[in-house]
Amino acid sequence: MFLMEIMTIPKDDPIAFTFFTGYMAMFAAAIFFLFERSRVDDKWKTSLLVSGLITGIAAVHYYYMRDYYMVTGENPTALRYIDWTLTVPLMCVEFYLLTKAAGAKLGLMWKLIGASVLMLVAGYIGEAFNPEGGSTSHSVLWGVISAVGYVYVLYTVWAGEVKQLADASNSTTVQKGVRTLAWFVLVGWAIYPIGYMCMPGGWLNISLGWESSNVDLFYNIADAINKIGFGLVVYGIAIADRKVTPAVA
Repeated sequence: MFLMEIMTIPKDDPIAFTFFTGYMAMFAAAIFFLFERSRVDDKWKTSLLVSGLITGIAAVHYYYMRDYYMVTGENPTALRYIDWTLTVPLMCVEFYLLTKAAGAKLGLMWKLIGASVLMLVAGYIGEAFNPEGGSTSHSVLWGVISAVGYVYVLYTVWAGEVKQLADASNSTTVQKGVRTLAWFVLVGWAIYPIGYMCMPGGWLNISLGWESSNVDLFYNIADAINKIGFGLVVYGIAIADRKVTPAVA
């Protein structure tokens, strides 16, 4: 006879709570976005599919990350970066899809994907391969390289090609949507470099004494807000566009 071990959430562990909550929230969001594809116009179906993939991939990773954390009590760094390396480029794809009707080329999509991958790979090297005890020079070097990718995405969506294409779309719905997603990149994504700088050897760890022990809590909350929020903005654009598009007799 086999006994199944029941995993419980400690009452005084908000990190474990957010791992479980994040998993369920993103799993539910993935189902919602995929089912809602049937309610939007064809031009938005791919955007909602991508939103469903983003939250679905994140849900699968959170399923494994919550177990890893509950067993070890440690940050599942490798699993978290695998999740980000798949989902963050997909979030960048949403900018291309939203501005495609205004003339966005595939080159824009690949530049955004490349910048996001650079940001994440450099961040992973800086965090996962930091010498024991923390090396400030290692952290700073790879943090700066990672920041190059982040700043490129930030500039592109706020003032560069994405912003210009959105303005040229003559669609207030798309313009507002792109602006909202740009705020996610500016504010929502900012939690990740903050967490990076809290690790041993990081700027915030050295200068202010901030530790990475509770960074998982902020990562979990930020992941849910950013990934589900991205999808909800895209969904809102698709629904609003359907309402304003005149019916064809």
